[in-house]
Amino acid sequence: MNQRFSERSVVVTGAGKGIGRTIARVFAHEGARVLVVDRDAEAAAETARAIIEAGGQAVACATDVSQRAEVEAMVGEAMTHFGGIDVLVANAGIFPSVSIEEMTEADWDQVHDVNLKGAFFCVKAAAALMRRQGGGGRILLTSSITGPITGFPGWAHYGATKAGMLGFMRTAAIEFARTGITINAVLPGNIRTEGLTDVGAEYLRKMEASIPLGCLGEPEDIAYAMLFLASDEARYITGQTLVVDGGQTLPESSLALE
Repeated sequence: MNQRFSERSVVVTGAGKGIGRTIARVFAHEGARVLVVDRDAEAAAETARAIIEAGGQAVACATDVSQRAEVEAMVGEAMTHFGGIDVLVANAGIFPSVSIEEMTEADWDQVHDVNLKGAFFCVKAAAALMRRQGGGGRILLTSSITGPITGFPGWAHYGATKAGMLGFMRTAAIEFARTGITINAVLPGNIRTEGLTDVGAEYLRKMEASIPLGCLGEPEDIAYAMLFLASDEARYITGQTLVVDGGQTLPESSLALE
């Protein structure tokens, strides 16, 4: 186990599975004390157990990021267990598919409440604690190529939240700069997670064919991008986006890959 993040406190939301779980495990492997946050208490506990069994430090915290009071309690848990927050990874998000024609106001609000308002609540609460600690800190957002760069049928509400995160981030970067807090976003492309287990081999083949590197990304690819942006080496980077997509957004058309 490495110790680059020894004695640092890292909060990862949406860490019960998928990309978030891997982010939490990678930070723990680098020596961080990780607050594993998910609205599914059992999923959070499972991630925390895996980290501890691997020799890391972790505490599970059941939190619905769309609820401000729960987010404030989450920050309190980080303070209680670890004495503060050095890194926040606002990763929690949902992506139910529904066309614009069939989308209801409730559908729209649910995705915005979790993805965008949830990120706002987490950033606001964590930044306030970072300032009280004396300034400095890293805030990382999990955005997406969907919304800021591309579109996909059924994800209009999701894409709107992921693009909205970047507008929020750029102003936050300016406001937080004087206290030494940086905020950046990682934009994943198609990543191999539990959500792809039922799509079928043919669908996966088509997805891979659209990516210049010829394969899906792995959750570790996102986790290590986050690790860099949270590191001392990234101290002079703020308000920026890092696309991790294997070149998926580069081709003008499928003809470019033939």
